[in-house]
Amino acid sequence: MSARATALGAINLGQGFPDTDGPSEILEAAVAAIRAGRGNQYPPVHGLPELRQAVAAHQQRFYRLDVDPVDGVVIGTGASETLVAAVLALVDGGDEVIVIEPYFDLYAAAIDLARGVRVAVPMTMVDSEFRLDLDALRDAISNKTRLVVINSPHNPTGSMLSIEELSAIAALVLEHDLIVLADEAYEHLTFDDRIHHPIATLPDMWEHTITVGSAGKAFSLTGWKVGWASGPPDLIAAVRTVRQHLSYVSSGPFQWAIADALGLPDSYFEGFAADLQRRRDQLVGGLTNCGLSASKTAGTYFVVTDVRPLGFSTGADFCEHTLIEAGVAAIPVHAFCDSVVGDPYVRWTFCKRDEVLDEAIARLNTTYGGLG
Repeated sequence: MSARATALGAINLGQGFPDTDGPSEILEAAVAAIRAGRGNQYPPVHGLPELRQAVAAHQQRFYRLDVDPVDGVVIGTGASETLVAAVLALVDGGDEVIVIEPYFDLYAAAIDLARGVRVAVPMTMVDSEFRLDLDALRDAISNKTRLVVINSPHNPTGSMLSIEELSAIAALVLEHDLIVLADEAYEHLTFDDRIHHPIATLPDMWEHTITVGSAGKAFSLTGWKVGWASGPPDLIAAVRTVRQHLSYVSSGPFQWAIADALGLPDSYFEGFAADLQRRRDQLVGGLTNCGLSASKTAGTYFVVTDVRPLGFSTGADFCEHTLIEAGVAAIPVHAFCDSVVGDPYVRWTFCKRDEVLDEAIARLNTTYGGLG
């Protein structure tokens, strides 16, 4: 959809990347690192020590997690590389990996590369919000289950796992001696006073959890591709062993800058989330005025709409029509699903400038305004 949006000159509200850069002081920190010759050659294989220390300090500051910066952190080429490395490290052929459906499409690719078996547990819509089906999760676990991948705040639905849901997941993980791969790339992008709770903070879950974070999402610097995984040294050692044979190292000067960024004051993180919440409301208001039914978004860059009120049976049909007729691109949620659970839904991103959102809404109103 992004490629077609570019070819057709459409507004791209499908792919989740900001159209403005992150904090200027962090950009300048990267420039200073380059000019000072810091990171222009290979950085240490598991990540710059200063950045690993900053990740450990971040986990302590926000979540009271005691992370060993020497053996409990690995830096990767974005969160994506650490996610893939974790799956390749921990999953053997035939092992089952549980994912929450809809799921970020990278998970499927990583599981396939590891020759694992993907087991999708569908979310259900409850009071306009996607929620995890805990009974389905319980039924999905077998004696072949090795790994449970969770993502909160959740891409693509924008929902967040509640503390009750996290506790239920933790109980099953401990009962069956499983490992959790916790994708927390959107940890700082939460709205309406919702609080992100890492599953690693729950009783006895530290030893069972690899937690993944993303500088790209936290600081609107997705092109820098700096991410990390943290957790108990034995699990992180496994991730490190695989990851060093993927990209080896990357993002040298940017690692110095992100080490500084993780120490930004609370006001940065609070202001960033508040601005995204405002833009979420801007887009949701426009989509609702067009007659689309929007789900509740507690975090991430994304909001999901049901397209059936406008007479479309599938999100794919709606996205094709909207791209051609309105010049606006979105992504059908079925692209993130194994089952039909995502068929009537479309994902939109709101991490764009106000004027871009306004123009997209105007185009949608011209096309659909009389149908809602």
